[in-house]
Amino acid sequence: MENKDGETITTTTIMQFRFLNTLDWYIIKKFLGTYFFSIALILSVAIIFDIQEKIEDFISGHVPLKEIIFNYYCNFVPYFANLFSSLFVFIAVIFFTSNMASHTEITAMHASGVSFNRFLRPYMVAASVIALFSWILIMYIIPNSNKVRLDFEDKYINGKWGNYDKDIHRQVQPNIYLYIESYRTEPKIGYKFALEKFDNGKLVSKMIADAVKWDSTKKKWTVQDYYIRTITGVKEKLVSGREIDTLFWVLPEDLAETDINVEKMTIKELEKFIALKELQGADNINTFKIQKYNRWAWPFSTFILTILGVCMSNRKRRGGIGVNIGLGLLLSFTYILFMQVSTTFSINSGLSPLLSVWIPNIIYGLVALILYRKAKI
Repeated sequence: MENKDGETITTTTIMQFRFLNTLDWYIIKKFLGTYFFSIALILSVAIIFDIQEKIEDFISGHVPLKEIIFNYYCNFVPYFANLFSSLFVFIAVIFFTSNMASHTEITAMHASGVSFNRFLRPYMVAASVIALFSWILIMYIIPNSNKVRLDFEDKYINGKWGNYDKDIHRQVQPNIYLYIESYRTEPKIGYKFALEKFDNGKLVSKMIADAVKWDSTKKKWTVQDYYIRTITGVKEKLVSGREIDTLFWVLPEDLAETDINVEKMTIKELEKFIALKELQGADNINTFKIQKYNRWAWPFSTFILTILGVCMSNRKRRGGIGVNIGLGLLLSFTYILFMQVSTTFSINSGLSPLLSVWIPNIIYGLVALILYRKAKI
């Protein structure tokens, strides 16, 4: 084919001016098709095993079939789909790329002038689709589905969970501190309660009480057998009573914190929650920050694992697809294990939550870069 100036335009030249051509769509369809098929397959197996495990609870609890399907399993799917996402991105890439390599399709592409970078383009497009899908799930859809799924589990399977922690210390507002010797989630009662207010480092008032109980009707705390000591200069005032309703900026769920609370929060709710916990001086603040940073790091891992998968499987290996899949599974499991170990260090040894979440991505990103450079040769 010639242009108006008489210059020859080859097929390769035309392909370079088109962002996605037939070959790109072929790879994208292979990637996404294998990925979604793998996810659907593992979710089917997970649901079957989950039904087998919980069937007695469903029967003994007389759980309506409608609730099992729509309240539990419809909200079970988004959570576990995202949980398995990174693993099956890697497996999908290795499986169909190794298959193309074994049929010399990749060799033919390179022989026709397609560079490794150009060959990698459709993979990154497909990875972007999956990463965006994962990001939307983890930021907005999964927290809302978790509210329904976990409430279902609490109602029919786990029963009401409790928190029997002792010596709860919180800063609930600037210069206002709360102390509860012991707290029971049900029936939302705290024992040996104290609330202190300071001004410029000096104690100005203190409330102590034998018990404090949440009134779900009034949405207030009822303080029982209390004493309120107010200090003004050198003067002190003491007030006592049998019972009084009050607010002190803490809800019952704040005294019964579990990972479930965080799993039910969208990213904006989680950020507000962390800001409140920092104000209150919570001891386990790193646990919540890890949850926040992990929601950003997890989708990014899709790109790293995609590059790793392509670099490991774009050439024929002795032993065929099985060797590539075996190496891929080993690498992906060590990656996931490394993520768990690094976040544990943050919780137990004071490592920065942001760094602990991103360390696996940084290290495996460097591994992907090394393999990428070798694959280009």
